[in-house]
This record gives sequence, structure tokens and C-alpha cells, in this order.
Amino acid sequence: MMNFRIAITFVLVALSIFSLGCQKESESVVSIALHPTNANILYVATNDAVYKSRDGGGTWEKFPSFSARRVTTLAIDPQLPATVYAGTMGDAVYKSPDGGQHWLPHNVGLKEHVSFINQFVFHPALSEKIYAATTVGAFFTKDAGREWVERMNGMKEVHIVTSIAIDPKNPAILYGGTTGGIYRSDDGAMNWKKINNGLIPESELMAAMALGVNAIEIDRMNPDIVYAGTTKGLFRTGNKGEQWERIGLSLPDPFVSSIVIHPTGPSLLYIGGPGGVWKSADSGKTWQAMNHGLDTLNIRALVMAPNTSQTIYAGTNGSGLYRSIDAGATWTAVPLKTAPAQP
Repeated sequence: MMNFRIAITFVLVALSIFSLGCQKESESVVSIALHPTNANILYVATNDAVYKSRDGGGTWEKFPSFSARRVTTLAIDPQLPATVYAGTMGDAVYKSPDGGQHWLPHNVGLKEHVSFINQFVFHPALSEKIYAATTVGAFFTKDAGREWVERMNGMKEVHIVTSIAIDPKNPAILYGGTTGGIYRSDDGAMNWKKINNGLIPESELMAAMALGVNAIEIDRMNPDIVYAGTTKGLFRTGNKGEQWERIGLSLPDPFVSSIVIHPTGPSLLYIGGPGGVWKSADSGKTWQAMNHGLDTLNIRALVMAPNTSQTIYAGTNGSGLYRSIDAGATWTAVPLKTAPAQP
């Protein structure tokens, strides 16, 4: 019970950090989902709506409310991109089979008290297999969300799973970021083991505000290399999490909310957090601020376009959505201007 209370404290504090300075709900972008092949199509979730653009952010369609609760994360099926998943705060999972025109709950098997969906992760070859990170654990579906099963064996100390990453070359290997550090599974999330060496001393885990893992990203060229963005800094491992090393000690704020790794040049990475966007060209050894044009430095979401690494989107917690077309050197605001709904 004590660990659960500590975990709840983590979530509330993280949310309060991100809410600082937010004047309007619509100015807080919590999630960005990019179409895997069509650069003109993207989805954005704010604190009060889900938007879709078909023209690269020129105009937006605002979907009628399909959930009584706030949408917390969006994900596009990489193989069937007309299919979109939305995780919510207090209303679990919704799915649209037609590009957002219709949404239906997909919650069979999810516990009634699933209060917050943090992330969806697709199997790299079989996109009907999906993992979900939630405030009551890790869940898995093998049938595109029709039924979910809990996958928490070995995560004895924690319940809140904040992030999940899957090895692109060996999808049986997954990493689970939690409010008690990181776990790894070598058998498709059937079993998990704690891999906190170098991340946080075991003696500190019971302390309030010990550590929360907000983002995990795997090097696609060498999946042994994994990055973890936490409430207390950025970490890197070169051996699948057996040993972690703190990097980015020069960064102005240790809180890391998002990590982006260049898909073919993995020494290039970006992070986002309350201190803005930062870029490293040498696997995290040195960092450069990339905030020119941003009116708010509190970054909540950061994604790189799948078709061109020069294009990056940033969701802020005070001034909406931004786009860079020069690898982060300059940013331009992308207003969520609505247009009449299309059939």
C-alpha cells in the first residue's frame, strides 16, 4: 500500500509540473500521432479534445467528444493507419477504425479502476498485438483491443506503468518504465525482472519522489542500447539495462518527458521536458538547446516525422503545437484551427 501511495504521488506531481503556466486547456498538447506514410495526416490530443489534420497542420478537424474523460495518449496502427487508438484518464481505451470519424470503447479485460492510459506500443510485425502502460499495470491484447489481459508477473513492487518500449529486432524483449524504475521482459511480457542497476539505489526506492520513468527509447540499429528519461535525469544502457549510466548532467532540468532517436543515425537524439528541447549529436555526451521560436519551454510531447528526420513536432504545455522543418534549429507554431468535418 505504501508503494502504491508513493506511485500515486508521482503521477500527481508529474501532472502538476506539466500544468504550470497553462492558461487554456487547448494550449496543452499531451500527445501527437503521425501517419506512418502520409506526412499530411497527423492527430493531436489536448487536454480537452482530439484534432486531426489532413493537410500537414494547415487546418484541423475537432472530433466530437467520444469520452467523458480527458484523452491522454494517441497511437496510429502502423500497418492499418486508418485505425487510431486513444487512451484516456478514467475511461480506458477507445478505438477508431475510420480515421477518427467513429470511436468505440475497447475495454474488455481492463480493470474497472484503470484510471490512466499512459502509452500504447505495437508489435513491430503484428500490429494487432498491442501493449498498454496504465496506472494499474501493463496490459496486452492480441486482437487489436477486443480483449486485454494483464501482464504484470514480476512487477511486485509497483502498479503504475508509465512507459513501454519493444525491441524492434526481437519483439519478445520489452522494457517497462514504472514509478519504481525499469523492468525488462524477455518473453513477451509474460514475466518481468527489475533492472535498476545504476538507475536508482534499492534503498531509495521506498522514499517518496524516488524516481519515475517517463520515456524509454531503443536504438533501432543496436537494440542493446536503450535510453530512459526519468523524473531525475536521462540514463543510457549499452547492455539491455543490466547496467545504467546517467548522462546529460549538463542539462538544466533533470525531468525528461520525451526522447526521440534518429532511426538510421542513432547517435543523434532529442529530449524534451520542462527545460525545452535539447539535441545531442554524440549519443548524449554533449547537448545543445533547440528552442528558437518556442514561446513555452515546457515540452510534453516530441515526435519525429517517419518520412523525414528534418521534421519534428513538439507539444507544449502552455502554447500549443510547434513544428520544426530544420531538425529543431527553428520552431513555428501550428495553430489548431478547425475546419468543417469531412465525410
